[in-house]
Amino acid sequence: MPASHRIRRPRIYRPTATNLARLAAALRRGAIVGVPSETVYGLAADALSPEACARIFEAKGRPTTDPLIVHIASASDLDRVAIADERAWRLARACWPGPLTLVLPKRPAVPDLVTAGKNTVAVRVPAHLQFRRLIRLSGRPLAAPSANPFGYISPTTAAHVRDSLVGTSLKAVLDGGECAVGVESTIVDLSRPQGRPRLLRPGGLPVEEIERILREPVSRPGNVRVAAGTAAPAPGMLARHYSPRTPLKLYSRIDAATIAALPSGDAALLLRRPRDVKEFAGRVRWLSESGQLKAIARNLFAMLRALDTAGWRCIHAEMPSGSDGLALAIRDRLTRAAARR
Repeated sequence: MPASHRIRRPRIYRPTATNLARLAAALRRGAIVGVPSETVYGLAADALSPEACARIFEAKGRPTTDPLIVHIASASDLDRVAIADERAWRLARACWPGPLTLVLPKRPAVPDLVTAGKNTVAVRVPAHLQFRRLIRLSGRPLAAPSANPFGYISPTTAAHVRDSLVGTSLKAVLDGGECAVGVESTIVDLSRPQGRPRLLRPGGLPVEEIERILREPVSRPGNVRVAAGTAAPAPGMLARHYSPRTPLKLYSRIDAATIAALPSGDAALLLRRPRDVKEFAGRVRWLSESGQLKAIARNLFAMLRALDTAGWRCIHAEMPSGSDGLALAIRDRLTRAAARR
């Protein structure tokens, strides 16, 4: 194939001072940049520029009914994009930087494209140091959904981003290492000053911690789902999301007998390492050595990607028990990933 017709992959940049300055300048010019965070990798653009944010939707194939999260460098920048009440400030002081997104009334400077036309905006301060440095250097709040084709498994390494978005307008990815949390941020709706806080998406921060800080209960409406084509108040609320292309089936428990009964072209994904690995002849993968939820969350998306590209006909995955802490977030991701098309 002639060189002029080759599809170029995005370039991965190490987080040096020179590279951070280069990528910040690209963001100021309206480019999109792959960025690391403690949750998953994001696809960032100037949150106050509709033209720049439109490139995010185009690169991902993302419908404009699905809003973006706006990332700021510190809580002191919150007034620039949102209107915060006393509860929001309490959570911001206690939880930022960290995997918590607040849905609040938006400032006029935030484009309607970012918020799916709603009068609220989702905003957070990421805990990843290099991402915050990039925000500061750019001088802009940065809108950044996950850096992958819309609906596909979220990326947790720079290589995931590079390989997923080949042939798009994305040219640069900042390498910040593997994501420490591995699932997206918790999203809480505080847009109604007199209303009860509402959990829109479980994530890296347990909702029990939010309730402790607020000293009031948070409404937990369950696996909140938004119909396709309907403007959502926050991202990650479609019934099917985070999904491998390989069919995914879920189990409360997968034992040796279940694995033995699987068709030869199927694989099993366990929560913890089995006692006798050799017995399963390469058909089994696991997310942790001992069932620790932090390890399961950190490894979930990377393992789903590895299985999805390995040629299996079906993936059979265990789900953690419980409806609190990280277990709730992991169950949410797996449930949406396994939903029918």
